[in-house]
Amino acid sequence: MTTVLLTGASGYIGKHIALQLLEAGYIVRASVRSQVKADEVVAALAPHLSDPTVANRVSFVHLDLTSDDGWTTALEGVDVLLHTASPFSVDKVKDESILIRPAVDGTLRALRAARAAGVTRVVVTSSNAAIQGAVVPAGPVTYDESFWTDVTSPIGRDPYTKSKTLAERAAWDFVATEAPEINLTTINPGLVIGPPLDRHYATSVEVIERVLAAKDPAMPDLSFPLVDVRDVAAMHVRCIDRPVTFGQRYLAAAGTYSFVDIARTLKAAFPTRKLVTRQAPNFLIHVLGLFDGQIKSIIPLLSKKMSFNAAKATRDLNIVFIDPATSLVETATFLLNEK
Repeated sequence: MTTVLLTGASGYIGKHIALQLLEAGYIVRASVRSQVKADEVVAALAPHLSDPTVANRVSFVHLDLTSDDGWTTALEGVDVLLHTASPFSVDKVKDESILIRPAVDGTLRALRAARAAGVTRVVVTSSNAAIQGAVVPAGPVTYDESFWTDVTSPIGRDPYTKSKTLAERAAWDFVATEAPEINLTTINPGLVIGPPLDRHYATSVEVIERVLAAKDPAMPDLSFPLVDVRDVAAMHVRCIDRPVTFGQRYLAAAGTYSFVDIARTLKAAFPTRKLVTRQAPNFLIHVLGLFDGQIKSIIPLLSKKMSFNAAKATRDLNIVFIDPATSLVETATFLLNEK
C-alpha cells in the first residue's frame, strides 16, 4: 500500500482529504500539533468511514511548521507528501510575518524533508489567492492557472494573499533549483465551503455563518470563486498517481458568487430566516477604505466581472464540481443543525 504523509490533517480540508485517502486504500500518516488534535481527527473521521476497520490505517505524528523537530522521522517510509498545513486568517494582522513566515518556511521545511527522505511525489495546497491577487485591465476577466498574484499590487499585498503566493512560489523555485526529482503539483482552491466533518470548521465556513447570522447591514459588491471541500479533497487524492498532473497547478472553482448571491441563495433555501440580501453602495466601501487598509485592498475588485476557468481539473482529474448552490445549502444546514 502507498503511504501518504498528510500535513495539516486536523484542518477542515485536511480531514476531508484524510477520509478520502482512507476510503481509497492509502495508509495515512497524519501530522497534527498535539494529541488533542489527533483525537479530534479520529472522532471526526469515525462516523463517515464506510468500514470502521479502515481507521487502523491512520497514524499520527506531531509536527510544527516553525520547527525542524520530527520532520525527518515523519517522512521515513513515506511515498507521497500532501502538504496542506498553512496559517489562515481573515482578520487583520499587525505583523504580516505572522502569516508569511510559517507559510513559506513551513512549505520549504516540508519539501527539504521530503527530498532528504527520497520522496519524489508532493502535492501542496495553495490558494486562489496566489492566482487572483493582481490588478487586471478594465472589463471582464477569466482567471486560470496561468495567472499569478502580484504581491506588490494593492490586492496582492494583503498578508494572507501574500503568504499563499510566496509559499507557492517558494515551492516551485525549490523544486526547479534544488530538487528536480520531485514531481510537484499545487491545488489552488477558491473559497472552500461544504459540510465539515465536525464542528471544528474553517474560517471560510465562518463566512457563511456570518451571512446566516445577518451580522452586516449590507453586502459589498464583491465576487469570488466557490468550491466544495469534497471536490478539493478529491483533487488532492486523484492527482497522486496521475503523471499528467506532475508539474502542474490546478484551480479549484465551481462558480463565481457575490456576497449578495450567497445571501439570496440561502434566503431561497431558508425563506423564514431573516437574512440581509441588499448590496452596499460602492461609495460607502470607498469611504470605509479611507480608514481600513484591508477594506481599501478590495476596492479594485468591487463590481469586477470575473470568472474562473477550472477546466483543467475537469480534464486531468475527472472532477465534476458540485454546484455552489448545493454546497451553500448543505453548509448552512450543517451550521444551523449545530446550533
